[in-house]
Amino acid sequence: MEKFRVTLEADERAALEKLVSAGKAASRKLTHARILLLADATQGEGRSDEDIVSALGAGWNTVARVRKRFVTEGLPAAIDHRPQPARPEKIKIKGDVEQKLVKLACTDPPLGRCHWTLPMLADEMVVLGLVQAISTETVRQALEKTTSSPGLSSHGASPRRPMPTSFGIWRT
Repeated sequence: MEKFRVTLEADERAALEKLVSAGKAASRKLTHARILLLADATQGEGRSDEDIVSALGAGWNTVARVRKRFVTEGLPAAIDHRPQPARPEKIKIKGDVEQKLVKLACTDPPLGRCHWTLPMLADEMVVLGLVQAISTETVRQALEKTTSSPGLSSHGASPRRPMPTSFGIWRT
């Protein structure tokens, strides 16, 4: 594995030391800052990856990745969290199938049941031929992001039911 040599400028080192001493940042950001401070070669040779891993409890790959990002992309890229890219292929239920699921959830449940459960909805979607296979979690996520009626302010296919209070008055 190629090892990248970290050499911090005086102002970069001061900024990282201030960040670490304040301790008011995300844990990942603080760990990355500590990795860079320990790996800095301007104060001699800098610590080895093995020393950094044992000192901070970070993984080998994390240390190597922070070194590489600092050398290739700069200080902000090395310490800040890189957001995950959007994954549209992860969405299993889209468009027409989602509408049919909401419509199914709003219908009367099968005989002997008072309401639809997530496993029942998943099984019914397979029986109807809308999907080949689907998990209950996928059904839950699809129903959670939908609004079943334009008049409702809450999200989801199931409207909130009124809850009794200790005074005997019903609240919604």
